[in-house]
Amino acid sequence: MSRISDYFKLGEVFRYFYRVFQKPDPSRPTNANIRMMHGINRISIIMFVICLIVMIVRALTR
Repeated sequence: MSRISDYFKLGEVFRYFYRVFQKPDPSRPTNANIRMMHGINRISIIMFVICLIVMIVRALTR
């Protein structure tokens, strides 16, 4: 049985953000599909952060 705190562990999420935005490791195999997937993920994360900033600014200026 899992505890409530297990649902709020964000370590894996932050490790993924770190992995997506770092330079690719030359020793790991890569292909076009993985590069495209990481590129799309970078774009979506950046858009999400920009939208959060816009929402916070709008909420504070009203």
